[in-house]
Amino acid sequence: MTSIFLKTLYDSHKETRLKNRYVHQEHIHPLIENLKNHFEIEGIGISVLGEPIHSIKIGTGPKKILLWSQMHGNESTTTKALFDICNVFVKDSSVSIQQILKNCTLVIVPILNPDGAKRYTRLNANDIDLNRDAKNLSQPESQVLRGLFDEIKPDYCFNLHGQRTIFGAGNNANSAILSFLSPAQDETCAVTETRKKAMEVIVATNNLLHTQIPNQIGIYDDAYNGNCVGDTFQSLNCPTILFEAGHFKNDYNREVTRFYMFQAILFSIDYISKNKVDGVAYEAYLGIPQNCKNHFDIIIRDAKMLISNEYAIFDVAVQYQEVLKDNKIEFIPMVEKIGDLKTYFGHKEIFADGEELTNENHQNVVEGIVLESLILKGVKYSTKLV
Repeated sequence: MTSIFLKTLYDSHKETRLKNRYVHQEHIHPLIENLKNHFEIEGIGISVLGEPIHSIKIGTGPKKILLWSQMHGNESTTTKALFDICNVFVKDSSVSIQQILKNCTLVIVPILNPDGAKRYTRLNANDIDLNRDAKNLSQPESQVLRGLFDEIKPDYCFNLHGQRTIFGAGNNANSAILSFLSPAQDETCAVTETRKKAMEVIVATNNLLHTQIPNQIGIYDDAYNGNCVGDTFQSLNCPTILFEAGHFKNDYNREVTRFYMFQAILFSIDYISKNKVDGVAYEAYLGIPQNCKNHFDIIIRDAKMLISNEYAIFDVAVQYQEVLKDNKIEFIPMVEKIGDLKTYFGHKEIFADGEELTNENHQNVVEGIVLESLILKGVKYSTKLV
């Protein structure tokens, strides 16, 4: 698949009923009902609060791929991309798509954590992180996923997530729009044959996307944690790929990132469909930049600040906190850090040039406050997203 072909598919089949960051069971219910006319839909369990968890089975081929999204309820970009992809399989008759249906069986769990999705939280209704419950299997949602894994015995797993705006692709100003990981299989983080297969798929996908978003794809830290689902499935010798939807400049609703995630998932499926993945072509994975926590949403550079009754020059970092209000996600600008931030990068940067910085009421700016507007050089600036 080429990037031009993938863009044509996306533009033709994007699921327009899903948009913005807040996506939960009520949003996908009509989509699931419609897909029943085309694919095998199964209720595979219920959440802590009794919400249904569904799987969508697409294709009849021997290569089995298990994909799940919104294990963390506030990470919805991959869910939107999955329904875009479902539309492709419903409506597109191209050779590549038909070949996937013939060569692969996809089992998709669009929302694994429906309670967290409704509350817009990472955790489930029992305040448990499902991605730290792979060993204990204490939660019904964890049991559902592990039961599905054991039942279908997938050849590959796609673990679909979203990442915060704090990540860069390497120690530079490039935001990590997408990130990947072939998780560690054991505490030694050895590059095993299973990991190599996942790495090979990531390399191919990175090669496609690098031409579109150069130097903005990262690799997550591979420190082993047996409580994480990806590490567990990898340790069971199932090549597992972590997909992380990150931040494109000014794209706080993750609609641009959605497009790149659509490409990443569908291209990876197509690569598996067309190739005998043996892990030989894995080495370029090691050259993809590591994710770094080196970004803030806004950095105000070289501001004159009154600290402990003395003026000094500092940088001020503002980070948006995502809050669910009236069925919408609001982005609240909070002062995250004050200090020397030369090693950090802002998605937006404001240069104070040594002038005094105050809030809109001409009060001192301190860490932990909401800063919806500021006064600098006698000019009022808004930090609100529009």
